[in-house]
Formats: sequence, structure tokens, C-alpha cells
Amino acid sequence: MSSTSTSSLREQQHPLIRQLADTIEAVWHQYLDISPYHLPAELGYVEGKLEGEKLKIENKCYQAPQFRKMHMELARVGNMLDILHCVMFPRPEYELPMFGCDLIGGRGQISAAVVDLSPVNSGHSLTPSYSKELSMLPVVEFSQPRALPEWGDIFSDYCVFVRPASGEEETMFLSRVKSFLEIHCHQAVNSDPVPPEKMIQILSGQRNYCAKQQKNDKTRRVLEKAFGSSWAEHYMSTVLFDLPK
Repeated sequence: MSSTSTSSLREQQHPLIRQLADTIEAVWHQYLDISPYHLPAELGYVEGKLEGEKLKIENKCYQAPQFRKMHMELARVGNMLDILHCVMFPRPEYELPMFGCDLIGGRGQISAAVVDLSPVNSGHSLTPSYSKELSMLPVVEFSQPRALPEWGDIFSDYCVFVRPASGEEETMFLSRVKSFLEIHCHQAVNSDPVPPEKMIQILSGQRNYCAKQQKNDKTRRVLEKAFGSSWAEHYMSTVLFDLPK
């Protein structure tokens, strides 16, 4: 297992993944006061083998006054599979949803694209200010919507989970992610801290979100095959979905 840093992984990936990664970082830099979030050094860039193919994983992490951790993972298996995974973990002092986005592509085709602002409050509903901004976005119709997993009750009514069927639909998805992110950052910088009793509810909601996301068997199986089950568990619980202290 290698941990030599590289910046070329993004350049090798599907164009939509490159564009989305660039867009996410550009919005973060534009709207938020970001600084580095320090992952364990050996987990910034990782290489392994999966069914004879090289698996490369690159993690970028930032933090901001409103966000404990803003994580983007890029992964590539040989020339067969490209992955982008992004989650923004709000600080529990703020009543903000969890921004999550995933792209999975293989052999030049994006097979799954998902983005959501998932509520973590006790009522499992987005605040009125979020709902108002999101409801004002233009309606987008994708020709191949996908079904949410069994544990998908964490997602909001605005969740987009599709298989983009054309370049036009890829552009629509990219635009929708950017809109979600801009709304999220705008809401975050204008939000006030909540009282301590509300923080407890928010933490509970974030823990539920992380616990449900860790039920993603496909992610776990890939990591276990490449690195072993104990490493996979360590990676999922400390990098992908670490629970707030």
C-alpha cells in the first residue's frame, strides 16, 4: 500500500468528475472562509490492488467556521471505475443539513449521480429558509431516475439520484449540484449558532446520517477487497463518515 501524494488522479478521471470536483472547490473558495483539515498523513493518498487493477484514492479535506469537515474523495480502479464522493459535515452549533454528492462512472459512462441536502434535525425536515430557496430552483427532469437504497430515509425530498443519459443530462446534474452548494453556503454564512439543547438533537441526526451511510455495502466491499476488512472499517469510520465528538 503506497501513500505517495499525487495531483494527477483528477486529470485521469471521467470529464464530469473532473468538472464536478473543480466546481465544488471553486464554490467552497468563493463563499466560505476555508482552511485545511488535517487527515492522518497515510490516508491523504492511498494505493492498493482490486482484482488485479490498481486502486488509487485521493482525499482532500477542508474546514470552515460553519463546517467541521468538508471532504472530497476521488478514486479510480484501473481504467474501469471512477468515483467522486463528497460530504460536508456542519459543526453541531449550526442547524444545517448534510451536503452529500457521489458520482460513479465506468468505461466512459456515469452510472450513478446523487446529490442531496439531507436534514439532521429532530423533525427530519429542511428549515423553511432552505425549502424556500430550493423550491425556487427550476424543475429538472432526468430520463433515468434511480431508486434510493433501503437505508435512504436520510435523504430529503429534493434529493437527485439519476443515471445521466446524455451530455445534456450530465450538464444538468452539474448545474444542480452547483445550485445546491451555493444555497448551502449562503445559508451557512448567514446562520446563527443554536442553543446547547438543539446541538444535542443535531449531533444525534448527524450520527444517524453517518450510521446509515456506512451501510453502503458496495463501498465497504471495494475497500475490503483492496485493503482488508479492518482497514476498510478504519477508513469508513475515520475518513468517510467519522462521527462528531
